[in-house]
Order: sequence, then C-alpha cells, then structure tokens
Amino acid sequence: MSTDTFKDHFSGHAIDYANARPHYPAALFDWLASLTSQHDLAWDCGTGNGQAAVALAKHYSHVVATDASKTQIANAFSHATVEYRVAPAEQTTLESGCVDLVTVAQAAHWFDLPAFYQEVRRVAKPGAVLALWCYGLCKISPEVDAVIMGFYEGESAAYWPPERSLVDAGYSTLPFEFSEIEPASISMIREWTLHQFLGYLNTWSAVQRYIKQTGHDPMPALAASLGRAWGAPKKAHEVIWPLYVRAGWVAG
Repeated sequence: MSTDTFKDHFSGHAIDYANARPHYPAALFDWLASLTSQHDLAWDCGTGNGQAAVALAKHYSHVVATDASKTQIANAFSHATVEYRVAPAEQTTLESGCVDLVTVAQAAHWFDLPAFYQEVRRVAKPGAVLALWCYGLCKISPEVDAVIMGFYEGESAAYWPPERSLVDAGYSTLPFEFSEIEPASISMIREWTLHQFLGYLNTWSAVQRYIKQTGHDPMPALAASLGRAWGAPKKAHEVIWPLYVRAGWVAG
C-alpha cells in the first residue's frame, strides 16, 4: 500500500489515541523476545503512538517504528533507542536481512498483506519472527458489556470499515503465510473509571467517522447509558481485552 492509498482512520485524533488507548502488557514482549535468538533490531510496523515500539526497546538494542501517518509519528512516545520513520507497511527503508523481530499491533488488517509479507521476508534475518496481534471488544461486567455490544452492533455498526471483521474474528481469518508459533495466552487489563473508559471509546474509528458523516456526536447518549450500568462514575472497574496473536517463523 502506498501512502497515496493509505487508509488513515486515526490521524485526526492522534493525541487522544496516544493518551486513551490501553497499553500492552510486559508479558507479551517478554514472550516475543524469548522467540528470537538475537536481539539487535526489531521493526514495529504500523506503530501508531509507538507504545509497542517503546516496550520492545527493553528487549532489543534498536527499534525502527514505522507508520504511514505523519501525524501519528509526530505524536508517538519518544525513546532513546526507538527510531521513528514515516513509511507504508509494504515498502520500508530497512536494509535486507537485518531484522530479528517484526511486530504489528492492531494494524495488520489495514495492510496489503501479500506486499507486506514480501517486505517482511526481505528484511528478516534467518530465524526472525513475525507477530501480529489485535484486540476487539473488552469485558467489564454483564451490564456494561450489554450496553457496549448494543452500541457496537447498533448505532455504530454502519461506521466500521469492512476490515474490522478481521478483528472481530480475532485474526483467525487473516491470511498468514508463515510457520505458526502457538501464542501465549495474554490479556490487557486496566483499572478505569467511567471517564477514562469513555475517553477510550471516543478513540474508536467508528465513533469519529459517525461524527464526521452525520454531524452528531453519539457519545453523550452512550455515556448516559453506560453511567446507569457502571454505578458510581469514580468507581474503577477492571477492563479486560483478550489479545489475539498470530506469530510465525519468517526464515529458517
């Protein structure tokens, strides 16, 4: 995918995205690092706000983090050993045969996968690993979950792009051309108040598209419904997102 055809669903609220999205657990990166015998260079593709890239920097000497969105890169978390580059997933400036680990967090469903996989093979060292992961709807409580599902399948449904179906399937239907590795069972868990949770929901691409296309903000009505299900607004609830990981060996 060239930058001319890049589907940018997040640049318009990149700052909110960086602040409101949940962070991936350390256990995920510990597991990924255990898969590669060398830890010189990791490539985090579709890096967004750079949270995965910064976490990888604890395990790899150098991390190159790329995204086709200049705005996302401009608002990414800074780190001494993370190098940010604006580039599409399918065509990078990385040298051939230099990467130990390639990661894609919540972004692979936007890629031209055959072209991306070709680029992964070009930059990978022998023994390199590719890991793609996503997360869908969270779990909080039966009452809150019912409100979220009603909004997801109802008012917001028409504003999700078709690629969202790959996330709904936990990437199980995503084409994957590599020798698969059984993933560890890992979830993201946060303790959030109602205000924090609403901030996260406001970063949904479907919400932003709904507002842009209709001129109406669905969040106040959703906040009212959630408030009735949540209880005391300042009460923190455990919010759980299962992570769905596809990982595999790139080269022998």
